[in-house]
Amino acid sequence: MRFIQHAPSFLRPLAVGFVAAGLSGSASAQISFSTAVDLSVKNSPKVKAAQADVDKAKAAVQELRDAYIPTVTGGSGLGPPSYGFPLGNPSIFTISSQSLVFSYSQRDYIRSARAALDAANLTLADTRQSVAEDAALTCIALDRDVQRQTALGDEAGFSSRLIAIVQERLDAGQDTALNMTAAKLTNAQIRLAKLRAEDETEADRAHLAQLIGLPERGLGVTGESIPEINLPAADRQEPSHTENPAVASAYAIAQSKLETAFGDSRYLFRPQITFGGQYERFAEFYNYQLYYSHFQQNNAVAGVQITLPLFDMAHRAKARASAAEAAHFQHQADAARDQYFSNRARLKHSIDELSLRAEVAGLDRQFAQQQLEVLLVQLKAGNGGAAGAPMSPKDEQTSRIAEREKFLAVLDANYQMKQAQINFLRQIGELDSWVRSAAAPETIRAVKP
Repeated sequence: MRFIQHAPSFLRPLAVGFVAAGLSGSASAQISFSTAVDLSVKNSPKVKAAQADVDKAKAAVQELRDAYIPTVTGGSGLGPPSYGFPLGNPSIFTISSQSLVFSYSQRDYIRSARAALDAANLTLADTRQSVAEDAALTCIALDRDVQRQTALGDEAGFSSRLIAIVQERLDAGQDTALNMTAAKLTNAQIRLAKLRAEDETEADRAHLAQLIGLPERGLGVTGESIPEINLPAADRQEPSHTENPAVASAYAIAQSKLETAFGDSRYLFRPQITFGGQYERFAEFYNYQLYYSHFQQNNAVAGVQITLPLFDMAHRAKARASAAEAAHFQHQADAARDQYFSNRARLKHSIDELSLRAEVAGLDRQFAQQQLEVLLVQLKAGNGGAAGAPMSPKDEQTSRIAEREKFLAVLDANYQMKQAQINFLRQIGELDSWVRSAAAPETIRAVKP
């Protein structure tokens, strides 16, 4: 109950669902794909940090623009009445104001801050896509894990029956100890694979629970809520780097550094105009009126100051450093663009290969299923095999194990293909559209096995 009380408001309904599912005995909590991705993005510390960077960049733009708005300060320096000739400032309080009126460099600095804000927004978008990709792959992996565990459970049952059949045949003198050892070895390999699959399932479930910020126990993903992945029918002939937020952010940062360098280079030999104003209220108890015939309590001054920098070696060196930094970030952005194009082309070819591998695995499993169906028909009819040898229950269990092995190969091939496809969708900026295409009829529902 403490978890529900301290959970954020948008998570409380989900937390109640999980607690209710946990109290229902053997029930497990199922969460839809779109909800899992949405919660992972909202809960991610990386996304929150990137959002904080955006807020900081917005404040930086506002700070530079507000330099044109007058600042107002007030102060006071009161003391005891003076003795003899007055010393110091006779003011009771002072109000002063100052602002920038014109500067060539300030406009460049504002453009630099705006480019930095664009970069921060693009980095935020890339971070959100990175977290969404992680959550999507984890959901698909967890769905694959559940199917794999079911298949390995079936395979383990077939293997146990195979050992029993071989033992009966061995006792009857119809089989050899070598076949018994082979059957036991197969059973041990299946149990080992099942144990590894369970560990991987728990790891994926724990990772998903960490991503969405909800309890791990009983967490699952409804496989029907995972949308089909449809890649663009025809790839663009000339892909642009702007479709990738990370590369676009690198260019925005380079543009920000370039604007800063341009502003630094326009500091010398260009006028800067500032406005200043001040009001002071003088005190009479400092005895100034005894020594000055025209003593005035209210005093004010206002005006503009024009500054023309003529010689500043430090600022000239700073301009050179800014130019070198801008060139550095520009080259980094070009390198990121080239790497993006290279990875994009490599990933596209990898998807084609993985698609063919998945198709081969599917046909291989279909062939094994058809062989099993033929074998079952022959066993039921009492017919012999192709070579005339009669079919036996041992052959049935062996075929069933082979079919399950083919099914496991299909699961792995499909998962590898989906990994590459989701990565490609992120590369071309289509990941958000694919995630939004997922239907989310229910957030969480309790399902009894």
